[in-house]
Parts: sequence; structure tokens; C-alpha cells
Amino acid sequence: MKISVFGTGYVGLVAGTCFAESGNDVYCIDIDQQKVDALNNGQIPIYEPGLEELVKRNTKESRLKFSSDVKLGVEHGDVIFIAVGTPPDGDGKADLKFVLSVADTIGTYLNGYKVIVDKSTVPVGTAAKVKQAIAAKTDGDFDVVSNPEFLKEGAAIDDFMKPDRVVIGAESEKAAEIMRELYSPFMRTSSRLFVMDVASAEMTKYAANCMLAARISFMNEIANICDAVGANVDNVRAGIGSDSRIGTSFLFSGIGYGGSCFPKDVRALSETAKENGVNVQLLDSIHEVNDRQKSILCPRISKYFNGDLKGKTIAIWGLAFKPNTDDVREAPAIELINFLLNEGVTVQVHDPEAMQEMEHIFPVDKIKYCGINYAALDGADALIIATEWNEYRRPDFNRMKELLKAPVIFDGRNLYDLQKMQEMGWDYFSIGRNL
Repeated sequence: MKISVFGTGYVGLVAGTCFAESGNDVYCIDIDQQKVDALNNGQIPIYEPGLEELVKRNTKESRLKFSSDVKLGVEHGDVIFIAVGTPPDGDGKADLKFVLSVADTIGTYLNGYKVIVDKSTVPVGTAAKVKQAIAAKTDGDFDVVSNPEFLKEGAAIDDFMKPDRVVIGAESEKAAEIMRELYSPFMRTSSRLFVMDVASAEMTKYAANCMLAARISFMNEIANICDAVGANVDNVRAGIGSDSRIGTSFLFSGIGYGGSCFPKDVRALSETAKENGVNVQLLDSIHEVNDRQKSILCPRISKYFNGDLKGKTIAIWGLAFKPNTDDVREAPAIELINFLLNEGVTVQVHDPEAMQEMEHIFPVDKIKYCGINYAALDGADALIIATEWNEYRRPDFNRMKELLKAPVIFDGRNLYDLQKMQEMGWDYFSIGRNL
């Protein structure tokens, strides 16, 4: 099948590459010529395990091509995916200007029947707007469907190639059948492919992300209560997670979620609800709890140093909002660094993949970037752990003690055993856990 994907960001690049891997003829289109040139030269703009190898293999075998020629993209694809960004506007609503710009381009160059697929995360009603924008430019035949993505950063290739489910919102059976055929290589059983009305498909993506965000914020509030009453959130998580109605996923407490999906989607769905006269106190609370949680360590750090942080040096391990990605969008580390800088602290950081991205927010004259995690500890008064990268889980604690001025860790991801840390003589502070 001939496929075009407009947008070579996280979703578009993963989708286009995986479709090429299953034998399709794919063009990924982006108006950023520099980005297109880099991709054609094998340079991948994001870090995602397994992606670089797939891009290079499918490019070499000419199943995957990159271009800035939007006319070529429209004319090539029997199925055209819109996978451009939908950033929040000033009110938290999803800004559809990039989506509608692609729709306008498709209408301009439409050269036969096409299935137009909204792959970007978009609010209910977007497919109708896309259809209207295309129809304003052409009398040609086309269908617009919604096909939300459910990719986890750090596991996107597996999520796409072996999906939990594929959701398709379609008004025509013709378009639905084309989408079934397209996804058939990834589906061992058709029971994981759900065809529904367009509005429900658009809503499903937001509902899923908001449910997961709610679980994280709920556990973080439980952790804060545990801190206050002397309970251990690890035990609480085990106790409630064993209930089959609840399960164990997304029950880890910490310093909040970040990234491109949860924060944006919670706000966007809340705005959609309000536009339609629906009061959504729970959605608003999810967002508020998460914002507070990102700074939960700040007063604890200040208290430990008796309110006098000026002139201190503090190390941070982890900048990405989660491990196995270089994505720092709305990462809790940003809040921590801002707090420390405002207090007059020298900040030394390490992250296996995200340091280059974080330099766009904090240039090298603001904080010190260290190529080795232990180098960030040299001469520091304390360590903060902000991302649970695997390489931080089993460090050399003796080496750490030698490098730090004092054995102090503020662990925002609960990586280490409380009893062992106490036995080794560490001042160790985590989230929702008490000895």
C-alpha cells in the first residue's frame, strides 16, 4: 500500500517507519528541509530504542523516503496520515493550525480517492473540521478517519508493531476496510481492532491518557499522605495492586508526570468539556496535583539545608520526563533546576540521552552537563534523582560517597531500598516511604 505521513515528529516518524517495515511504500513529509535532509542522511531527530535501525534498513531498501514536497506526498499516498503537532494554546486547548494546514494542502493537490487519517491527538470534532477544510479546496472523493496513537515513549516500536489495540473511527465501510487491511500485519487477532464512530475514536485517546494520568496523581497524593502519617507507599501499592479491579500499572509514586501527552491531553479534554458546558473537577484536579508534585522535593531540600542553599552544589541524575527517551517536555527536572538556580545553587546534571535537549532550556552557562553520571557528583552537597534510568538503579554507593561532600540523596523515583540506605549511612529521602 502507498502511504504518506505528514509530520516527522515522534508519532509520524515511528508510524511511517513501522508501516514501511511491514512492506508498505512510505513517504514521510515535513516542511523542515533541514530535518528532511538529516533523515535522508540517517540522522534521527529523536531517541527511541530500535528506531534508528528500522529507519536505516527501510531507507536502504527504498520502502521509506523523506521529502519536503507536499504535492508529492499528497499524490503518492492512498492513505495519508496527518501526524503534525497539536500544541496547547494559551487556554490549554489543542491548537489545530498545523492539522488544518495539512488538510488545506491535501485539498489543493488531491488526485483521486484517499483515506485521510487523523493520527495526531486531536479533540472531538477535528475530523469534521479536516473534512470541511479539504472539501473547501476540492470536489474529489475522500474519507476522513480517526486513528489515535497509543505509543509509550521508550517502547514505541513494540507498541506499534504489537499493539494492545487499534482504534479506528470511520464513517464509511470502504475507509474502515482499507484501515483494517493496513493494520492486519500487526494484528494477531481482530478482537484488538475496534472500529467505531469518529467522535468516539477521538474521545478514546483523551480518555485513556487522562485515566492513566489520574492513576499517577492519585498515587502521588496517597504517597504524600503516607509521608504525613508514617506509612509506606510501596506496601500500599502492593496491597491495592493485587486487587484485580485495580491492577499494578501506573501506581508508582514520584515527582509527577511530564512529556508531550499527559499534561497536554488532560488540559485539552478539560477545555473541551468546558466549551460544551460540562463541569470536570476531576480532570482539573489531576493537573493541579501533578503540578504540585513536581516541586514536592523542593521544601524538603530547603529544610535539610536549614533554608540556606546559596552557594551549595547539587547534582541531578535524570533530565528526561521518563527513561528511554530524550524528551524533556514538562519534565519534573525543569522545576527542580529552576528552584535550585533561584536559590543560588550550582547545578550539575547527567542524563544518558536528554542533555542536548535540556540545553535548549538551560544553556551550558546556566548548569553543568556531565558526560558520566558520577562526574555530576564531584564536590556536590547532595544528589537528586529525577528520572529512573536503569543505570541509576545499581550504582557504586562507595564511589558516590567519595565524590559527594556528604551522603545525601533526594530520590524522586524511589529507586533504592530504605533499610539498605540507612545501613550504609545515607541521608536518604524518597516519596511516600518511611522506615
